[in-house]
Amino acid sequence: MTHISDITPLRDAAQLAGTGVRVAAGLHANLTAPALVAHALRQGDGRLSADGALMVRTGVHTGRSVGDKFVADEPETSQDVWWGKVNQKLPREKYQVLKGRVQAYLQGRELFTQDLYAGADPAHRIKVRLVSPSAWHALFARNMFIRPAPEELEGFEPDYVILHAPFFETDPAIDGVKSSSAIVLSFAEKTIIIAGTQYAGEIKKSIFTVMNWILPSRGLLSMHCSANIGPEGDSALFFGLSGTGKTTLSSDPTRKLIGDDEHGWGPEGVFNFEGGCYAKVIDLSQKSEPEIWAASHRFGTVLENVVADERGNIDLTDRSLTENTRACYPVEYIPNVELSGRGAVPKNVVMLTADAFGVLPPISKLTPAQAMYHYLSGYTARVAGTEKGLGAEPEATFSTCYGSPFLPRHPQVYGKLLQKLIGEYGANCWLVNTGWTGGAYGVGKRMSIGHTRALLRAALAGELDQVEYRTDPFFGLSIPVNVPGVPAEVLDPREAWADKAAYDAAAKALVGRFIANFASFAEHVDDDVKAAAIKAA
Repeated sequence: MTHISDITPLRDAAQLAGTGVRVAAGLHANLTAPALVAHALRQGDGRLSADGALMVRTGVHTGRSVGDKFVADEPETSQDVWWGKVNQKLPREKYQVLKGRVQAYLQGRELFTQDLYAGADPAHRIKVRLVSPSAWHALFARNMFIRPAPEELEGFEPDYVILHAPFFETDPAIDGVKSSSAIVLSFAEKTIIIAGTQYAGEIKKSIFTVMNWILPSRGLLSMHCSANIGPEGDSALFFGLSGTGKTTLSSDPTRKLIGDDEHGWGPEGVFNFEGGCYAKVIDLSQKSEPEIWAASHRFGTVLENVVADERGNIDLTDRSLTENTRACYPVEYIPNVELSGRGAVPKNVVMLTADAFGVLPPISKLTPAQAMYHYLSGYTARVAGTEKGLGAEPEATFSTCYGSPFLPRHPQVYGKLLQKLIGEYGANCWLVNTGWTGGAYGVGKRMSIGHTRALLRAALAGELDQVEYRTDPFFGLSIPVNVPGVPAEVLDPREAWADKAAYDAAAKALVGRFIANFASFAEHVDDDVKAAAIKAA
């Protein structure tokens, strides 16, 4: 099929403004989902599931290429970048060479552009223009970001441009990169290059990195978290790494979801960066996650590396291509969503951890200094079966600000902003352990989801504001003594262990891990933060 009623014919240079690409063999600007699906099928880049979702494969890259992310080293921005393994330096001259080579590659090809917003707050959103030879990647971007109204597309001038070349292989000898793939951000030129990888998550996370760069300079906090709104209009934030229950616990039928992954916080409240969801769907069950399951079975959804039979019936338990199977769909595919993507200033900030050592309490209240400490720590623990290569013992994981791979500035910038906002608006802060109780992984048992939900609902409803608290001797955490509906022995992690001496040893060991991890931040934070969570080594 070569003619589709919804295609845009060859346009003038305005549709490629800011991209450095002067001409295309055929330019399809801002197509809707049906047209993009049709083009993807014509390009041979996917098939339809039995329910009409577009099933695609991402080749050898089934996740982010963490070692191939670079930031152009430019005098205008260099002093503010957190250089290191996360943000690797690419000399400006090498960036210019790579940009020119990618632009030349895109020149004269059939191209798809999408003009989109990142940020639901009009005062702090950015305009993004994606240019790609791949129709399905354009659909991914259209699903993932906020779609402007048709009248807003007239005269659209992008703030940032994504040059997307998934089949262009970079050359380390020429481009100064490490492999045949590269993700390069230029904050001075406001350009992103994604080359040599078909994994669409690079598009999403590159723009998240940009928002993490822009908002702190405006005094706003950018966050890797989910957010929801209660029946009284109260907003809550949920930070947490993979496996801690961030998506599950923020999806509460009694509260509207603002968004499940990326948000900003400023004087006007909290706002979603995105207009869609990018959900991991391996082993997804219709019973436990009915909303995500239903969205994964709809036309317009993009399914990455999901396997189906010859009739298109998908098998969400099949991990033959990757554990990281994904569904990307517009946020309106989920019921009980706040479609404005905005909410009031948060009244509660929840930091989730899945402590596989069985040491941390199921819930504890944090001071602003403790909140900054745990935010900078970003702790959880991984266990065998969650990732390849893990042994029988739990492994502590620290990802600063619960999203270190996406932080272009030093973590202290984000930590101080969080502490300031919590203090200024009086938000309650909570550390919630969804991991193990009564012993470490292999001895104890996983925390009851029923108990966790009961504790969270009590905290968000203000029912824990007046209860009695005791101070944990190891981490200095304030733990409620009694919460209706939750057994007292559950609230006290030490009492849940049969061997109290073993608990004390495990707690001291975890304290040591926290101290070792926090050493790199010690010179950048105030003394009250250094001492906020650790009472004994």
